[in-house]
Amino acid sequence: MPDSQPQPSDGATADTSALLLCGARLTDGRTVDVRLGGGRIEAVGTAGSLTPHCARVDLNGYLLLPAPAEPHAHGDTALTGDSPGPVSYAPEDVQRRATEAALLQLGHGATALRSHVRIGDVQGLGPLEAVLQARRSLRGLVDLTAVAVPRRLTGLAGADGLAMLRDAVKMGAGVVGGCPDADPDPTGYAETVLEVAAEHGCPVDLHTHGDDPARLARLAAMAGGLRPGVVLGPCAGLARLPHEVAARAAERLAASGVTVVCLPQGGCGGMELRGSAPVRLLRAAGVRVAAGGGALRDVSNPVGRGDPLEAAYLLASQGGLRAQEAYEAVAAVAREAMGLPEVRVEAGFPAELLAVRGERLAGVLSLAYSRIVVHRGRVVARTSAVREYCDSAVAVALELPRQGRS
Repeated sequence: MPDSQPQPSDGATADTSALLLCGARLTDGRTVDVRLGGGRIEAVGTAGSLTPHCARVDLNGYLLLPAPAEPHAHGDTALTGDSPGPVSYAPEDVQRRATEAALLQLGHGATALRSHVRIGDVQGLGPLEAVLQARRSLRGLVDLTAVAVPRRLTGLAGADGLAMLRDAVKMGAGVVGGCPDADPDPTGYAETVLEVAAEHGCPVDLHTHGDDPARLARLAAMAGGLRPGVVLGPCAGLARLPHEVAARAAERLAASGVTVVCLPQGGCGGMELRGSAPVRLLRAAGVRVAAGGGALRDVSNPVGRGDPLEAAYLLASQGGLRAQEAYEAVAAVAREAMGLPEVRVEAGFPAELLAVRGERLAGVLSLAYSRIVVHRGRVVARTSAVREYCDSAVAVALELPRQGRS
């Protein structure tokens, strides 16, 4: 059988409610068995020490990690970058795109997604209903949360947007979002979003470029103390401000308690808004910084991958973070930003896990080819890559690595 194929143990009846991950390597260097049951980690022990009377997955040669999460996706516009004509927002087309995009990101390892969905204009609430339908169809595979993003919220033109935002929350949007920068009254827009969120007890997730320090300071002041929390992103404009100005803005963000979600893979705005937030500057000021994928092959980034491991790789290779810090930005900090429970490879924690072929985290971020994704205690996605070299004397002499098929 293939290396990672679940199989019942010999001489015993398999327990279909449990799963044993065998021979996995952890980031601290230990090789362990991990038993899952009821959607949680039941036990972690040295390799070979746990009872094998259940389905098994052989993770020999894999590094086992807490699963990443995607805090900033756009499922309604995903996979539209090469559309030959105008993008269709018919509900069935949006649902298909949102579902396909979610499955692509699940294959990368993200077991929870937060998808920003535009509401208003001629499409009304149609795209949101389509994404919510995708969420229902994906239940058990990946957790998908919709963020309602209204166009306008101030002035006479904003009255309809406000009513639609309230309707969106009633329909099932789990987060209130928006883009204050695009409204004639950015402060009024943000105040309205925060009021609606407070009314319904919803988190807030706002788009802002972050290139206006005064506006960013007002956002931070308004957001401070709001529970269950406020996320801002992608804040790439902070990187274009003078260092002293950006540092003061970062200190205000840290004092307010907001989380910044940066998008190292290219953002989600127009082509002229490339770049990423100054992650090291933000972290030095005490800001919680998570990383997301942003655009997934739409007009903003026609080659976007939505891969959290690539986001972590870019934070390490270009942002100067250590590999562990970079991975935490797409896993632990991203989950915290999304209001999700903490995940550790320890007994009692949720069984949200990602196994990647490799021995150490830095190598995994560099060459994350083969992956096994666990959501709620069961394997929900596999990606297998095979590297082979032609037979030659030098290959034999150097014992070059080869990932062969069983």
